[in-house]
Amino acid sequence: MPYKILVVDDEPPIVRLMEFILARHGHQMLTAVNGEQALEMVRTHSPDLILLDIMMPRIDGYEVARTLRADPKYAQTPIIMLSAKAQEEDIRRGMDVGVDAYITKPFSPEHLVQVVSEHMGRAEARETQGEAGHE
Repeated sequence: MPYKILVVDDEPPIVRLMEFILARHGHQMLTAVNGEQALEMVRTHSPDLILLDIMMPRIDGYEVARTLRADPKYAQTPIIMLSAKAQEEDIRRGMDVGVDAYITKPFSPEHLVQVVSEHMGRAEARETQGEAGHE
């Protein structure tokens, strides 16, 4: 089943790589280059999963994740944080703001696809709950 995935990163080569990898698996791709644009894209397009960089202009990835987790409408949307920051403290901080997984850059295409696939069950559950609430 194809999913709507939002890639948030201020490095165009990384965005293009993730778009290429995940689009090959049939997913619809959305992109944002900073945290402010990411929040706008989430509210406009309600992605099934978010791939979120930490270090970005305007609003960083931690703040984006914190904002989304505080909003009941998006609190269950899977967020996978992507960062070159590989220190245990950085990973713990990401988990503390509510991300579902943390991938360090550089990453392999196979690892990205595996982690995305593992977390799509959460998006499916959210969609099922939403449909049940509309009956």
